[in-house]
Amino acid sequence: MMTFDAYTNDEKISYLKTQAPHADIHVDDAVTQKYSANGRAASEIDGKILAYVAISDVDDIKGVLKTARKFHLPVVPQTADSSTVIGADGIDSGLILSTAKMTTIKEISPDDGVAVVEPGVVNGDLDKAAREHGMFYAPDPGSKPISSVGGNVGTNAGGMSTVKYGATRDSVLGLKVVLADGREIKVGGRTYKQAFGYDLTHLFVGSEGTLGIVTEITVKLYPIPLGTSVMGSAFFSDMAALAATVKDLRMSGIYPVMLEALDGKTTAALDEYEGTHYAEGNDAMLIFRVDAGGQEALDVVEKILNNHEAKHVHVTSDEHEKKALEKLRQDMLPAVFAHGNHIMEDMAVPLSKLAEMVDYVNQVAEELDVDIYTAGHAGDGNVHPSLLWPKDQPEPPAKVLEATRRLLKKALELDGTISGEHAVGMLKNQWTNAELGFDVDMIQHQIKELFDPMGILNPKRKIN
Repeated sequence: MMTFDAYTNDEKISYLKTQAPHADIHVDDAVTQKYSANGRAASEIDGKILAYVAISDVDDIKGVLKTARKFHLPVVPQTADSSTVIGADGIDSGLILSTAKMTTIKEISPDDGVAVVEPGVVNGDLDKAAREHGMFYAPDPGSKPISSVGGNVGTNAGGMSTVKYGATRDSVLGLKVVLADGREIKVGGRTYKQAFGYDLTHLFVGSEGTLGIVTEITVKLYPIPLGTSVMGSAFFSDMAALAATVKDLRMSGIYPVMLEALDGKTTAALDEYEGTHYAEGNDAMLIFRVDAGGQEALDVVEKILNNHEAKHVHVTSDEHEKKALEKLRQDMLPAVFAHGNHIMEDMAVPLSKLAEMVDYVNQVAEELDVDIYTAGHAGDGNVHPSLLWPKDQPEPPAKVLEATRRLLKKALELDGTISGEHAVGMLKNQWTNAELGFDVDMIQHQIKELFDPMGILNPKRKIN
């Protein structure tokens, strides 16, 4: 049945401009397609957004939401636009509300051990600023140089230091949020403990912009550790042997900061991409970092590596070498993705099941003849298999989709999760009931309806 919109697009845009007078409002195709697609081809976008709106103040956010309520428009919050699960892509006839211009670090307080920032602040920039005060910001996603704190909050991003310091949620103390109805609320604060009322702060962390628009974030900072940190690398016959080693390192009492895994194929791809020579045949590579414990901690590391027959062990305190190892891990994705079209997965399993999970990845790759590169934050059981297929095939082959389904199902069978840190977006929201169960799935939707009764905030993302 044909329907007619009561308002033209020009009328909607005209009203938007009156409600968000300081915003940069773009309706031209070049801009709307760029920020709708997150690197995808224009032909892959579902329809065309009404406008890309870059805001720099809270009043304009309220104006955008008022416009959305009046015309029943979907609003997609976006900052650095680096979502891997179609969590911040444009929605047909909707608005993208970008907070990328909100880049002020409002406060760094060494006395309180906190920083207060706007959502568009880049993770690495916050960490750099904190270090000028003898502090550091712990969350360290592989996208640290480009991802925003606001986006990290939206997805509850993990990363390379999660094994010691936790995911983004563990560093967020308080938020300011504009709700769908235009109210701005403050939740949490700047104390490390708070037990009053329900914990709304961490309800918003990881909500992927479906419950409100985050406008200010108060985060925990840590003092830079005393002593000299060391990083190292070691090689193993396969990923299962590496995983067993990681379990022992994780439980040894040395509290490593980083335990990163790269299978042989991934290490070889990185050598090709970086011009390095780390690869040792098809051996799996472990990259580790220890910030405290001195020689005693290193002795424990050496003993565990020897017990698991690690090869080519190299430990360094040289800053140049440490940065090179860190960059190697950060460049994992572009190195792998250069080999074809891809789906990168993000399951996490209990540490005791990590070896079984990586063994299963190899089994699926062999059974279905799918090209899979496996890496991940092994210290917290987070596995990132990347499934590749030829670049001349725009859509994933059926065997790639079947392999993905099997891997996700296996993670759940092992008491794990199908999203450790990359969020849910639209790629995984059909799995909500499978992971959470019917009762919790219903509660998730009830929470969404409470905060966003009109369903305008990032609809069909996070839960479905």
